[in-house]
Amino acid sequence: MTDTSQRVYRYYDLIMASFVAVLLISNVASTKILVLGPFTFDGGTILFPISYIFGDILTEVYGYARSRRVIWAGFAANLLMAMVFALVGALPPAAGWEHQEAYEVILGITPRIVLASLVAYFAGSFSNSWVMAKMKVLTSGRWLWTRTIASTLVGQGIDTALFVVLAFYGILPTALLTSIVISNYVFKCALEATVTPITYKVVNGLKRAENEDYYDIETDMTPFSVDV
Repeated sequence: MTDTSQRVYRYYDLIMASFVAVLLISNVASTKILVLGPFTFDGGTILFPISYIFGDILTEVYGYARSRRVIWAGFAANLLMAMVFALVGALPPAAGWEHQEAYEVILGITPRIVLASLVAYFAGSFSNSWVMAKMKVLTSGRWLWTRTIASTLVGQGIDTALFVVLAFYGILPTALLTSIVISNYVFKCALEATVTPITYKVVNGLKRAENEDYYDIETDMTPFSVDV
């Protein structure tokens, strides 16, 4: 196991920035419920599963502690976005600006969506990373596909159920909520399985580029820390 506390990585900051961007864009896009083929889901589902792929890559290459740091960065960015949207919505519009109602319709729900996302994201992301880290040690680093898929089944299940219920309960009919949960979960897990070959290539490329392949043998697995 390599000591990562003082390591400087070439791509870690870029992955963190991409992860946070995906998270923020997904939460705004979630204000629209759409239909795509047999699936009914919020718009953020098109992009949000990529955040779990980032989570898998981060944990596999850099370890749970550095993945935890990225998860907390996303949490803070989400909270800031919700606060800014709420503040802007509460301030009176300028004379001649006639789009306050449209703003409230589209972004007025965003603080609730982000709050739901924060709870679901916290539980789902840490569950995903925990399963990845523990299975890597148990399998001695073999069978990456079992870790990426198993962690997604657990993390996305927790995330999807919490997010949809907290974000849309009381707004959407129960039948539609159930349809969204099932569609979200199936779509996200299917996407993870489909991109597994790409995940393999990215993980193997990063391990070579960073000269890192971290095993969380002695890592403190608490989610309530940003230390590495």
